[in-house]
Amino acid sequence: MHMIHAIHHVSLIVADTERALGFYRDLLGLEVDPGRPDLGYPGAWLKIGAQQIHLLELPNPDPVEARPDHGGRDRHLAATVADLDAVAALLEAAGTPYRLSRSGRRALFTRDPDANALELIEQP
Repeated sequence: MHMIHAIHHVSLIVADTERALGFYRDLLGLEVDPGRPDLGYPGAWLKIGAQQIHLLELPNPDPVEARPDHGGRDRHLAATVADLDAVAALLEAAGTPYRLSRSGRRALFTRDPDANALELIEQP
């Protein structure tokens, strides 16, 4: 029997919640969960299927400069999408750089405005 059966959320440190929401909510279309309590610092909870991404506006102990060129060689969050070409077009239109997965899978890597790596994998 497995004691852990699902990921509930992933937390990402951001410098500016509104700027991060411009990426996750406005560009990628994630819905904000209004149930986030006052935790004493700014942030937001975003719905991603049955899981969440928690944006924490806190001082970042990690460097945001000089991260590995390819997000697959860095800590990253991976999520599935139905249409990778549509996501790539959306990122291109927004001027957001991305790289296709080196594995040959239908996937790409991009970074949010705080250099957090995000992998998007096509699963129709």
